[in-house]
Amino acid sequence: MDFTSLTVDTAPSPWSGRNDGDGPAHRRWWQSVATPRTAVRDSSAESAGPAALLGFCSHEGVRRNKGRVGAAAAPAAIRAALGSLAFHGSRAVTDVGDVVVAGEDLEDGQARAGRALTSMLDAGQLTFVLGGGHETAFASYLGVAGTAAVANGARLGVLNLDAHFDLREAPVPSSGTPFLQMARAEAAAGRELNYAVVGISEPNNTRVLFDTAHELDVKYLLDEDCTAERTAAFVSAFLETVDIVYLTIDLDVLPAAVAPGVSAPAAYGVPLPVIASVCRQVAAGGKLFHFDVAELNPEFDIDNRTARVAARLVDTLLR
Repeated sequence: MDFTSLTVDTAPSPWSGRNDGDGPAHRRWWQSVATPRTAVRDSSAESAGPAALLGFCSHEGVRRNKGRVGAAAAPAAIRAALGSLAFHGSRAVTDVGDVVVAGEDLEDGQARAGRALTSMLDAGQLTFVLGGGHETAFASYLGVAGTAAVANGARLGVLNLDAHFDLREAPVPSSGTPFLQMARAEAAAGRELNYAVVGISEPNNTRVLFDTAHELDVKYLLDEDCTAERTAAFVSAFLETVDIVYLTIDLDVLPAAVAPGVSAPAAYGVPLPVIASVCRQVAAGGKLFHFDVAELNPEFDIDNRTARVAARLVDTLLR
């Protein structure tokens, strides 16, 4: 694919990280990720389809939702955390740069990110977005919903790892509204949103949000019920109902001790091994179409703990 034809606001910077050598056995992420203007690396050993990374620099949705702003800096922080990780994947990965939300114009940024994602998905890329607040999710949805796969009838499933439903009714879109926006967009297209959530915190979702979830037939698993076995069974049942999966990870699904650098740290949360296992399960299922990681706020992170967790989950999904 000619990535140089994509419209982004910030071109990707060269990656950097620890250097133990240049041979394949020494490879780290920074040595493995290409950019649109770098030479294409040898793909003879690659056994999986190519992947493309887009950053979504936004915290406007978090601001509108009265959260702690700072997530616009997240894509750079996750790239930095990924850079020195050993690269054991079998995909070619290209970083295409960032879409940046200018001022308060969230909707324009989401639309532009969506168009870029649709182009890459239709070209056969496994796309992933580094957010950004969870308003990132609606940008991702626009990209996925605009593809030929969905137009041709593929059954789309949206799997959210999150402490919150994000089904809020509000005067303007925000980080708390993306899945209600998706439900309405799907209804307008003559489809029903197939939406499932792992990690819902009952004390952090009002009764009206639960009522909305029930009205929309949202499948969900409470954080207190997220044992390894129950979570695997829940995800397996969901995967059976779809052809392609959009996986979105809101880092506030994790306990605050694991992910302190988010807008709304979790008092309880789902253990990291369970979340990582879901990522492996979805990746191994062969239906992963697009994914994103959202809500990292570097301003509130501790020793880059949350950024490192985000990087580890991205690495898991790209194996």
